[in-house]
Amino acid sequence: MSENELKPFGRLVGTWSTEATHPAMPGVVVQGRADFEWLQGERFLILRSRQDHPDFPNSISLIGSMEDDRVAPGARTAEHSDAPLSMHYFDERGVFRVYEAAMDETTWKLLRQAPGFSQRFVGTFADNGHSLSGLWQLSRDDVHWEDDLRITYRRK
Repeated sequence: MSENELKPFGRLVGTWSTEATHPAMPGVVVQGRADFEWLQGERFLILRSRQDHPDFPNSISLIGSMEDDRVAPGARTAEHSDAPLSMHYFDERGVFRVYEAAMDETTWKLLRQAPGFSQRFVGTFADNGHSLSGLWQLSRDDVHWEDDLRITYRRK
């Protein structure tokens, strides 16, 4: 992995307040918090997310390269050979998911292609990088996408 691939994610490091809405709960705005920090060595970024609503799970995620197996240098992990960066997500319900991850100057993108339950997220930075507004979408038929969770991050 080129260290430059993960470098753009450094702009997330710190504490953010979050506000989320979901179509299944019209009129409800869920407050929360997201803490981003480097794992020592800055090869993985840790995201801890907490929500102030019992129907929205708390989670932890790791963002980094899963391209090479460190035990056998140069060995590609079959699951991630096409995606230089990924995000491994775990939540308090026992849910585990793997997303392709990318970031540039203006946008954070996540994608999970899983037949019958694909997900994607696009978040756009604003306010000189102090806020990020994003939309999760869901595809149950692998063709059509529907809006799911809307979330706004604001740097504290």
